[in-house]
Amino acid sequence: MPNLARDSAAIRRNADAVSALLGRRGVRTRLLEVPGAPPAVYGEIATPGATRTIIFYAHYDGQPLDPGEWASPPWQPVLRDRPLEKDGRVVRLPAEGPIDPEWRLYARSASDDKAPIIAIAAALDVLHASHIPPRSNLKFLFEGEEEAGSPHLAQIIAANQDLLAGDVWLICDGPVHQSRRPQIVFGTRGIVTLDLTVYGPSHELHSGHYGNWAPNPAFMLARLLASMRDDDGRATIAHFYDGIEPLSETEKRAIAEAPPVDADLRRELALGRTEGGGRSLVELLNYPSLNVRGMSSARTGAGASNVIPATATASIDIRLVKGITPEMAARRVIDHIRAQGYTVVENEPDAATRMAHPKVARVVVEPGGYNASRTSMDLPVSQLVLRTAESARGPVVKLPTMGGRVPLYMIEQIEHAPTITVPIANHDNNQHSFNENIRIQNLWDGIELMAALLAM
Repeated sequence: MPNLARDSAAIRRNADAVSALLGRRGVRTRLLEVPGAPPAVYGEIATPGATRTIIFYAHYDGQPLDPGEWASPPWQPVLRDRPLEKDGRVVRLPAEGPIDPEWRLYARSASDDKAPIIAIAAALDVLHASHIPPRSNLKFLFEGEEEAGSPHLAQIIAANQDLLAGDVWLICDGPVHQSRRPQIVFGTRGIVTLDLTVYGPSHELHSGHYGNWAPNPAFMLARLLASMRDDDGRATIAHFYDGIEPLSETEKRAIAEAPPVDADLRRELALGRTEGGGRSLVELLNYPSLNVRGMSSARTGAGASNVIPATATASIDIRLVKGITPEMAARRVIDHIRAQGYTVVENEPDAATRMAHPKVARVVVEPGGYNASRTSMDLPVSQLVLRTAESARGPVVKLPTMGGRVPLYMIEQIEHAPTITVPIANHDNNQHSFNENIRIQNLWDGIELMAALLAM
């Protein structure tokens, strides 16, 4: 089922399907709704005499896509016998007989984030068949617009604060460790995004007639972006790293104990070098990052023409860590742009504005940014989750921060409950991109993990 948050009819079909999936397993469900938002699916299983309430969070919406980029239609699930990058061939799901755990299911949201919902449903079946009752009260909240930045999640939680009260939220999203070992993560980065446009002539000009005279905004943008980071990836923006909340000794130890994967990742991704001054990936996730997620100016390829462009635009995302807010990070970038001699405007500049200033930059900070979050690994409930996960899946990689964003701070601010992330997807699942997939073994491992946590 297509599951883009902006398609209200399709997203409601998904919500109804998730509700039915839970309802068939004895979960009491209802839709939590606020104006202008996709419904959140809520469910609960009350356990007589329970003294603890566990809330499982996931999202059923997916990232936008271009079907033309996919090797197979994104809304028609396809099994392949290995990754597409390794010439994976389409295979049929057998009516009976063995299924190779290395097979992969390709479809949008196969891993991010419908796989955990399916794993939870299958785990409930397993517990019922095995006559293993839960020890805790169980609640479920499946959001319908996480990939759109969760603009209404805080409103939904606040409107249902008593209903969504619990002792811990388990966030079922994200990938396992690159070593394929299970991973429990105690925080996520936040995010703020902004679009930056610089201006040249009022319209495109012939590059022969006006080259060396009319400023070229593509070069201007390239120099401006280059001024924001050094060759090793460290931001050169003033105060960019100010305010980072230090890691605890437990968190530092967890990072040091994480299996080394950088060399394998370099081979997998064909990287001749990495940034970060020799620090590992898991270390660098605990620092804010500045990323250019896209650039455009005039045309390239067969559509290129010999012109001086009129504008050049870059889209930037800043991944935040605890201690740095979206407002702080955006302001530091804007101050840096001003320091490079630009007049910064929020709206499209008119001709008078462009003529009055040598360099004009329009900066639009997108709504929907949110803070990073981090739960202490030393809390009793944190230790309980770790023991439970290891009882089901063996040694677990423990990390203070996951690279991706999940709106944990909204939960913590309103419900005042700790959040812990329990991912199941394979690290090479192509989430947010084309040819997204879930490795079958990861799904099976996820069912085992969810069963243990549901019975915790």
